[in-house]
Amino acid sequence: MKKIKIKNYEIGKNFPPFIIAEAGINHNGDLKKALKMIDIAKNAGVQAIKFQTYDATQMIVNKKLKYSYKSQGKKITESMLDMFERCEFSKTQWYKIKKYCDKKKIMFLSTPQNPSDLELLLDIGIHAIKIGSDDFTNLSLIKKFSNSKLPIILSCGMSTLKEIKTSLSYINYKKYPVMLLLTTSEYPTYPENANLLRFNSLSKIFPDLILGYSDHTQGNVAACMAVAFGARIFEKHFTIDHNLPGPDHWFSAEPDQLHDWANSINNAYKSLGKSKILPTRNELKMKKIARRCPVALTEINKFDNLDENNIGLRRSGNGLEAKTILKIHGKKAKRKISKGELIKLEDFDQ
Repeated sequence: MKKIKIKNYEIGKNFPPFIIAEAGINHNGDLKKALKMIDIAKNAGVQAIKFQTYDATQMIVNKKLKYSYKSQGKKITESMLDMFERCEFSKTQWYKIKKYCDKKKIMFLSTPQNPSDLELLLDIGIHAIKIGSDDFTNLSLIKKFSNSKLPIILSCGMSTLKEIKTSLSYINYKKYPVMLLLTTSEYPTYPENANLLRFNSLSKIFPDLILGYSDHTQGNVAACMAVAFGARIFEKHFTIDHNLPGPDHWFSAEPDQLHDWANSINNAYKSLGKSKILPTRNELKMKKIARRCPVALTEINKFDNLDENNIGLRRSGNGLEAKTILKIHGKKAKRKISKGELIKLEDFDQ
């Protein structure tokens, strides 16, 4: 598809970037923090904020399963179930979050982990479905989510080309409104593992597919390069403060970094400009000032020979093009020319 519409936004190669601030679980299960993150996202100038909606007991079977992560400069190991349960919101809280997004005029998005989560989000009111890299090959889930007919944003971290082809074919990507986010599921992703040249491969194999970038790198370089490679939908994890406890805070962007990242993407898109090779309006003005023109270096009398001794190139305004001097040298003057005067075509014999 050449473009996909999410609410009032059109997304495609010929449209401005659609930028998502990924809150994830960085609210730590605290509603006040979630609302504050909405304010931060709005101030950053992004189009949407995305959360994760789940029931931890439907994600994790083994209650004894341990999870280790970096937090506040230390390695933390705890029950994965306890960690996710701590960051869950109730249905009532989700309604409050969505209502606050509406008030702030920023799109509410969330990644559902199960069909029951999607039912809740549909009830609350969403305009697109985000499926993370962890469920990229979960074809039955993708199928159920596609029954909603809502646009789907798919992250393909950890995937092989065969897996990408399988998942996209299964959803019938040529007809269904789906967008593919290139990403590397490493937190953070180091530059050598971003592998942005994969955009070229994906563009060749899926020429009509809308591509985006889920950015886990530090800084803005990768996202700006992704713009040049054709990405038009972006997301990045952010936090209120790196020093908050939890698994994702330490590598997430802080508020000023999120703002700078979004601004850099928008400026990168503006910098693409047009493919037609022509000077800009301001360049045309500068051209009259900066380009050198043939002028008289000395007083020249009628019938004098014109050469490098009496005709040279100087910045002198809107005169003949510099290359004309090749035609002038060796000719005779047809009139008296004052020193510093611009040379005209009628001033020398043709």
